[in-house]
Amino acid sequence: MAGTGVHEHRPAAEGRRDGPLIVTEDMALLDDLLRLCAAAGAERPVVHHGVPPARGTWESAPLVLVGDDAAGRVRSARRRGGVVLVGRDQDDAGVWRRGVEIGADHVLVLPGDERWLVDRIADAAEGTGRPAFTVGVLGGRGGAGASTLACALAVTAARDGRRTLLVDADPLGGGLDVLLGGEGAEGLRWPAFTESRGRVGGNALEESLPELHSLRVLSWDRGETVSVAPEAVRAVLAAARRRGGVVVADLPRRVDESAGEVLTQLDLGLLVVPAELRAVAAAQRIAAAAGMLLRDLRVVVAPPGHGTSGVGGLAADEVAQLLGLPLAGELPLEKGLLAAQEKGRPPGGDARGPLARFSRRFWAQVPVAGGAA
Repeated sequence: MAGTGVHEHRPAAEGRRDGPLIVTEDMALLDDLLRLCAAAGAERPVVHHGVPPARGTWESAPLVLVGDDAAGRVRSARRRGGVVLVGRDQDDAGVWRRGVEIGADHVLVLPGDERWLVDRIADAAEGTGRPAFTVGVLGGRGGAGASTLACALAVTAARDGRRTLLVDADPLGGGLDVLLGGEGAEGLRWPAFTESRGRVGGNALEESLPELHSLRVLSWDRGETVSVAPEAVRAVLAAARRRGGVVVADLPRRVDESAGEVLTQLDLGLLVVPAELRAVAAAQRIAAAAGMLLRDLRVVVAPPGHGTSGVGGLAADEVAQLLGLPLAGELPLEKGLLAAQEKGRPPGGDARGPLARFSRRFWAQVPVAGGAA
């Protein structure tokens, strides 16, 4: 096959990011690389048989896959990062020398390195921006208001224009989609990801989830499945974080293996504790367990008898001192939450309400990019 040909694969749907630049005349290798691009969700690879004539194509591609047959044709190309030399002969030691000659970052041999290459293609297609700032919310006792705070933080972040994903990591909590008034919304729930292993595509994950109040929600359904393997939790949350913006996770009070996977990926944990001595005593055990996996855990002090009209109790700084944790703030009591929920308004849905004001102050104090990613 002579000359410099080009074949560009267009996406089936809008919103997909460009795939890599592929340089090869080996049709068998090309078939393999196109298959791997499809597996990685990169639906717009560009294929050339030599260095692209169009100025900037070589430099601007998110990733360049050079077939071993084309190494000689790209040797004079401008050096850049993100070049991978791909061979098919396991016994050809010369492929490493040719990789050095073209300035390749990596040298791979198929089929042995297929899994690594799929991950690299997917990363390039999705972009490699700043990962999401990830916050987990735990209740120091039952009914402390952790789910309410998690929803309010997520709703406020989305309203301010940040890409936001709310993760319901508590299988026995009844489903955050219910709290958001979207239990009937179309989209996948946790049981659909029980078999997930390895890498989950961030774009595919986001597009598959229900969208409620301008944010994406990964919740539980009302079925019989009440657990997801730790490996699946790890893969799903890693995919969510790659999309940037913010991820808010509502965690159970019992730190099992699956909850532990979430804790290890958090940037910050918030332990919601009512200002009562008994609640502090209960929260101490949770703080000890979560603190073993989480490097930054802070306490949010809720009103005593949170969710009721309880009065009295400990001061916020006393609660923080008893727990030995930094004080992240005092969670305000917002009246009429149940009535608002019945009308389809989630916690934090009132932009002028106490929960929304608390959430805005919180987001203003943490290192999160201001706009959507």
